Amino acid sequence: MSELIRRFFSCQAMMKKHELHGELPPDRQVYQNTLRIAWPSIVEAVLVSLISAIDTMMVGTIGPEAISAVGITGQPRMILVAVIFSLNAGVTAVVARRRGQGDTEGARRCLKQCLLLNAAASLLICTLGMVFAKPLMAFAGAQPEILGDATSYFQILVFGTFFSNIGLTINAAQRGVGNTRISMTTNIAANVVNVIFNFLLINGIWFFPKLGVIGAGIATVLGNIVALALAFRSVWKRTEYLDLSGDHSWLPDKATMSSVFSVSGSALVEQVFIRIGFFTYAKTVASLGTIPFAAHQICMNLISFSFAVGDGFSIASSSLVGQSLGAKRPDMAQLYVYVTQRIAAFFAAALFILFFAARVPLLMLYTTDAEVIDIGKDLMIILAASVPFQILQVIITGCLRGAGDSKYVARTSFISIAAIRPILSWVLCYPVGLGVIGAWLGLFADQALRMALNYARFSTGKWTKIKL
Repeated sequence: MSELIRRFFSCQAMMKKHELHGELPPDRQVYQNTLRIAWPSIVEAVLVSLISAIDTMMVGTIGPEAISAVGITGQPRMILVAVIFSLNAGVTAVVARRRGQGDTEGARRCLKQCLLLNAAASLLICTLGMVFAKPLMAFAGAQPEILGDATSYFQILVFGTFFSNIGLTINAAQRGVGNTRISMTTNIAANVVNVIFNFLLINGIWFFPKLGVIGAGIATVLGNIVALALAFRSVWKRTEYLDLSGDHSWLPDKATMSSVFSVSGSALVEQVFIRIGFFTYAKTVASLGTIPFAAHQICMNLISFSFAVGDGFSIASSSLVGQSLGAKRPDMAQLYVYVTQRIAAFFAAALFILFFAARVPLLMLYTTDAEVIDIGKDLMIILAASVPFQILQVIITGCLRGAGDSKYVARTSFISIAAIRPILSWVLCYPVGLGVIGAWLGLFADQALRMALNYARFSTGKWTKIKL
């Protein structure tokens, strides 16, 4: 048994001789490199999910309607920032390549130009979101009893996206060079501010007004501002790799933007497919009513912990793959993905056991409503089964994005997220009559299919030959 475990974790055993382009580092060094980048991202993502959970718990004290009002804003907001997410995919991939090539000025030039592009896009996004908030919430499926709160909350969040979007691009560049601690620090600080002001503004503690759902929105914006200040501080130091304080030009450079757009263009298509799929999926569940949607929203909040673990390892995979390809070591890029998967498998097993065995106590942290808990405990079984597929597919997707293979990821997103998940969920919800259970079976099918499709691409090795 010990020999099997040793071989399972051995870097030499993971790679075939004909795949090698040089000597492999010792196993210890490979695992240390992976964990050095992964752990801050995992801690960051888990803490963000934890704060989001606490946020939902605090709002839940108002009632199921408040949970639904906050939850219904999620996918419309993500649609508005899809452009920024796609831009950031290009930023991480290009900065990682430049780091691997030893091109410091190229990495800084990429960040400067993308920050200017981000600011212009974010200003437009904020304007559109605030003007069309009410019809967008109604279209998303907000019931009349929550439409007012949902609209106000959404408008406040959209205002805050201007600050969060710029900070996200800085963090995306930092991840490209392997500096994931900056992103962790900014997000922890932002979410601590969020929780403090949630406590003060939702319930009207001390001399602060009692604002309910609106107070939760204001707390989020204050956290966004703090995160941006810390992110800017990290790139305004002469001692940092991504130093923006020098006299170098901020003017657009065709070669730099061409490299970014070669990744971001396909990533934008992917984001469009993802957001259409997720929006349609959320609208399908919202149409079932406030109570089922509240149970669904709590379970989505819980599964975000699984995504947080996968996303942390995905960031490490993306950064190390980009740097390895920039250094002309595709074998190392492949090895880092194998190592990341093996570590993540243990986290997936632990979360599966937790979500299955403690499903009712976990639900009771969010609400005391018996009907919501009764619906949620069945959803948690499907949630637990989805976790291994979700974590592993997120890691493979991160590898492909880090290599610049965003066109393939966009195609799989269209097939699985934009088509299979919403269509299958609607069929199982309504014609078959499974209600919200059907929606979660659709989510499970989406996660499993994406893992299969993206792993098939990874196995071909074509992603190692992409030039940026």
